[in-house]
Amino acid sequence: MVFDRLVEFFLVRPDAISVWSYREVRESLSWYYSVMVNEKPAKYRIVKRIEAPLNPYEPGADLGELWKVHDKLAEEFKRVWRDVRETGLNIDELGVPKYSFLDVKIALARELMRNCSICERRCGARRWEGKPGVCLMADQCIVHSYFHHLGEEAPLVPSGTIFYGGCNFRCVFCQNYDISQVEPRGGVAVTPRQLALIQEELRRYGARNINHVGGEPTPNIHTILASFKYLNVNVPQLWNSNMYLTQEALRLILHVMDIWLPDFKYGNDQCATRLSAAPRYFEVVTRNLREAVMHGDMIIRHLVLPGHIECCTKPVLKWIAENLPRDRVLVNIMDQYRPEFMVLKYPRRWPEITRRPSRREMEEAYEYARRLGIVFEPVS
Repeated sequence: MVFDRLVEFFLVRPDAISVWSYREVRESLSWYYSVMVNEKPAKYRIVKRIEAPLNPYEPGADLGELWKVHDKLAEEFKRVWRDVRETGLNIDELGVPKYSFLDVKIALARELMRNCSICERRCGARRWEGKPGVCLMADQCIVHSYFHHLGEEAPLVPSGTIFYGGCNFRCVFCQNYDISQVEPRGGVAVTPRQLALIQEELRRYGARNINHVGGEPTPNIHTILASFKYLNVNVPQLWNSNMYLTQEALRLILHVMDIWLPDFKYGNDQCATRLSAAPRYFEVVTRNLREAVMHGDMIIRHLVLPGHIECCTKPVLKWIAENLPRDRVLVNIMDQYRPEFMVLKYPRRWPEITRRPSRREMEEAYEYARRLGIVFEPVS
């Protein structure tokens, strides 16, 4: 578990090579590292080798039966993934099936969009028919930009970042408000094949991972999954998300993401609803974090909001310390908050967040982490 010292390292020394000299980083991100340096295959490549017993795209397929097939194949995936990690299994020995575990996931993602239940808003929009949901997205996947991001956490840079349009939150301080809320469909619509080409280009020119972000990647799960059918390079897949997705949607991406970069902002539902219009926030996010950490490496981001140390920062850090495995998770306590978007337009509505966090607030956050016993001295 990483807080004070590694956070400083992340922010002051974004060197993606020297960070691996720290034992705690190597151990916590061991799977991600093995894929990054091409010692192991990315999980999406394993999923493509797990044979499905049926054609999941068959019209009129029973949804309940398809989920049963999915969960059975998930057990097979666990076995193969374990063999890849522990015995060095070469996935080329498995052959390429006509229909795979990935095809089942793609078919199920389409079904979730018919009356959309991909995020926990469960708005029921008929997105597969072109009707936008609360996320402001319909069936198209919109990419606003993609590039090598050098401002992410040190183990990730250069990160092959893809910014998708749309978001299921309504954060009043959103720094990417133009693509999440104002003009989410103002980018370029991409097909799964085109999205695969973007990922290949990013990897070819040095990206250490493919960073699915936005906006929010959750509304675009259907295209992200389908892009893996055309992706043929070995590259870690990273899910950079608010983690406000349904259990069904999470099940679809658990077996294709190599590393998780969740954003855990709020320590209670009241603040989440007031600042991001996200009811049941704490329940949903903590549920998804518990599940995701069992299926890949994780770096949790906590953005310190001014005036929210007691109600948000401390409960978030306390929950992480008490509920997640310390040897599997790194945590970045972030001081990058700045008032943006609606906060600047209507400052009297949210007076406590019209400023940046103070030095005293950041020191209090770090000191609280120390008291929880989750700060370490980096060991080389």
